[in-house]
Amino acid sequence: QVQLVESGGGLVQPGGSLRLSCAASGITLSTYATGWYRQAPGAQRELIATITSSGDTFYYSVKGRFTVSRDNAKNTVYLQMNSLRPEDTAVYYCNAKRYTFDYWGQGTQVTVSS
Repeated sequence: QVQLVESGGGLVQPGGSLRLSCAASGITLSTYATGWYRQAPGAQRELIATITSSGDTFYYSVKGRFTVSRDNAKNTVYLQMNSLRPEDTAVYYCNAKRYTFDYWGQGTQVTVSS
């Protein structure tokens, strides 16, 4: 049984930071490409960062503020989010993909508000 469990979301003030975690069981994340996505109310789910099996990282709309990393010993991928803005408010999901295998977590809510 494969599970991806996100955690670390919550309410934070503008300019604050959060670190999201994506803990995996049933698969080894270091053999997958893991992506962080987010979905704001009324919007499509968007890809914001990826870490490949070899550890290469790619960023999309959040370059410079967010950092994706992986701890192979803990089988966990992280998303460090700094300088948060109200428009970062969304449900954040992690996704692990390899060939035809495609797994999603249940999401964690991030709300940026004063």
